[in-house]
Amino acid sequence: MIDPRTSRIWAYRGLYALLCGTIVLALLLPVELFRAVLPWPDLMLALTFAWLLRRPAYVPPLLIAVVFLLADLLLQRPPGLHSLAVLLATEFLRARVLAVRDRRFGYEWALAGGTMLALMFAERVLAAVVFAGSPPLSGVAVQLGLTILAYPAVVLFSNLIFRVTKAEPGEGSGAGEQA
Repeated sequence: MIDPRTSRIWAYRGLYALLCGTIVLALLLPVELFRAVLPWPDLMLALTFAWLLRRPAYVPPLLIAVVFLLADLLLQRPPGLHSLAVLLATEFLRARVLAVRDRRFGYEWALAGGTMLALMFAERVLAAVVFAGSPPLSGVAVQLGLTILAYPAVVLFSNLIFRVTKAEPGEGSGAGEQA
């Protein structure tokens, strides 16, 4: 029989992949909802950071890499560039999960926002190194600001709807991980 904790982890991994697929599908639709005025926040990135800082076992590195690589291919971005940058950023955050659990939400929000800012600059540098085209800085900066502002809503949505909460001290978040 499968351990309930293991089945729960795999269910949340599937849910994460489904949510990311839904976000990509929404971005592919030819509906221009407010896109002419403002770019949409990067909800996949906010969702990934929110779930990673709460339950790192739900979003393993391989799943993050595959989901973002598929998004790169479907959204016609340079393949692997955004995926690599996001993977590096998530591993940076993964190393700080225990420190975030003991702090208030403001610290988590600042850490996630700072990591998103570093991610934006790293992507621009990587794009320049490999001579890949990059969108105008103004649009990317607005999208970054909106993503940072949307982060609390994504955390609230994840907490209320999907019950993705921070693990309590002593409670393992799964996969042999002890808080």
